[in-house]
Amino acid sequence: MIAPPDRMPLPRDFFDRPVLQVAPDLLGRILVRTTPDGPIAVRITEVEAYDGPNDPGSHAYRGRTARNDVMFGEPGHVYVYFTYGMWHCMNLVCGPEGVASAVLLRAGEVVEGAELARERRVSARNDKELAKGPARLATALGVDRALDGTDACAAGETPLRMLTGTPVASDQVRNGPRTGVAGEGGDGDVHPWRFWVANDPTVSPYRAHVPRRRRS
Repeated sequence: MIAPPDRMPLPRDFFDRPVLQVAPDLLGRILVRTTPDGPIAVRITEVEAYDGPNDPGSHAYRGRTARNDVMFGEPGHVYVYFTYGMWHCMNLVCGPEGVASAVLLRAGEVVEGAELARERRVSARNDKELAKGPARLATALGVDRALDGTDACAAGETPLRMLTGTPVASDQVRNGPRTGVAGEGGDGDVHPWRFWVANDPTVSPYRAHVPRRRRS
């Protein structure tokens, strides 16, 4: 059986491009998470680009570590990190191998498997909130560090795969400063690298960086 055009896997060369080309082009694409209980599919509505050594907001700005190792690998792989001691976030590696750039998947619309996503996101007030924010998206899909390094372009069965979906028209794409990024990396004039679908209710609200206070 031939898959419909919007359900064809994105090829690796889609990701083997500069991150600022890949990031807005991911809007409208479909991420499928395969689980033993069935698939969950999310239409991507919000992303952020991170450009490795050229970007003070990137995890790879200061070089390669055990945490960010996947970012330096083959494009099309999934980079998952753990943040604030409680949340996971997922990214897709871009550009040629050895150049640590990636796109953070910030939000999306659950278009298949909503009942499974609801079981993981019991605090969501409605289905528009199931994947509204990067930690919520990862939680809804059951993504954690065990999936770090997953090849989203692999042939055959894979727990995460990006499909063609329906790309968003350029006049419906908005961009601005990245959410919660400190310093120069959060300057929207320098790095307006958050991209989202205009007027989409699943897009997360922008929040500027707020320094965390240490407990006395």
